[in-house]
Amino acid sequence: MENKKWKLSKSKMFREFNFPDFKTALEFVDKAGEISEKENHHPEIFLSWGKVKIELFTHERKKITEKDINLSLKINKIYKEE
Repeated sequence: MENKKWKLSKSKMFREFNFPDFKTALEFVDKAGEISEKENHHPEIFLSWGKVKIELFTHERKKITEKDINLSLKINKIYKEE
């Protein structure tokens, strides 16, 4: 896979993002949601205190596709690691 920051689990790719607090994690989710809307490709997003997990999978193809890889790279760009 081209994007080594994301991991594979069965037929999905996922990544966990860490933040110093809930507010910062929520702001990241909002930004990732905006990108997903623009791409018309919607991930599963799990939000908790200081942590966000995003899973990508192209449902109609039942596998990871170029759409997932492209979206993961765009989401990486908005993440500012501590």
